[in-house]
Amino acid sequence: MNKITLRQTLIPLITIAIICFLWFGPINLGFLPNIIASLVIIIANYLEYKGKAFLELGFQREKFTTKNIFVLAPLVALGLFIFYFFALVPVITKLTGVPIDYSSFDELKGNLPASLVTLLIVWATAGFGEEIIFRGYFMRQFVKFFGESKISIVLNIVLVTGFFGFMHSQQGITGQLVTWITGALIALIFYLRKYDLWFVIAVHGFFNTIALSCIYLGLA
Repeated sequence: MNKITLRQTLIPLITIAIICFLWFGPINLGFLPNIIASLVIIIANYLEYKGKAFLELGFQREKFTTKNIFVLAPLVALGLFIFYFFALVPVITKLTGVPIDYSSFDELKGNLPASLVTLLIVWATAGFGEEIIFRGYFMRQFVKFFGESKISIVLNIVLVTGFFGFMHSQQGITGQLVTWITGALIALIFYLRKYDLWFVIAVHGFFNTIALSCIYLGLA
């Protein structure tokens, strides 16, 4: 593992402090924190890596192909959603005794305009935003500091996705646990595909598209 400079330590610490302020600070920014955080991360990576700012996040040009983004990613998203809906949610709900709180999405049922607007916001804040933050930045920074041993990778996935689950507290304890496990699976895909950020953005985005479609149709 390469020697880590003071610059490579301070920039991530400042970046993470800014992100935490956006999430937990006194200013309510609605759906904007993840978008702003993503821009902050891109700037931070430029300061740290110069011309490799996007590459270090996992934006690999050679992997941005029609087959990967529009065929494989949707299929993975569909498989992940089937596991989520028919296995993961029922099991975790039975263990906790508390159903996931989807009440914040009630207005989308049968409401096509609201569903389409929400879909665009979700692609921006979750598909792109959350993947840039949690997989592209947090996971990659963890690897930079702690390496890629098996123990390190396991801790990386568990800790980063645990925080990812915690950030979905509006869905209750069941929602947090389910999101933690789902996020861990996406993180594992990110690692197995050699940090292909484009792919997990597409998987996350199509997963949410399927979920919102079910809510719109009254199936969830």
